[in-house]
Amino acid sequence: MLVHCVYFYLKPEITEAQRADFRRGLESLAGVKSADKVYVGKPAALPKRPVLDDSYSFGLTVIFKDTAAHNAYQTDPVHVAFLDKFKPFWTRVQVYDAD
Repeated sequence: MLVHCVYFYLKPEITEAQRADFRRGLESLAGVKSADKVYVGKPAALPKRPVLDDSYSFGLTVIFKDTAAHNAYQTDPVHVAFLDKFKPFWTRVQVYDAD
């Protein structure tokens, strides 16, 4: 199994309507055939702690069967379309992959 965690830092000028569209775009990644599970969320409203980073706008977690499935995801047309449409929305993306 491979766990693919992606954190998006959206530009401050992005409107609420654009944020909603971005979330729908993230949720569309569930349509990638090689993805077993897709989870989308915003930072949870939890008490502040020194180890908590809630500076991102949206988090995406995708579960894959293996590295080959992850690699197929990277070139899947649904993923490529998401990148093409929404790349202008963010200032930073941070990825953590674990197997």
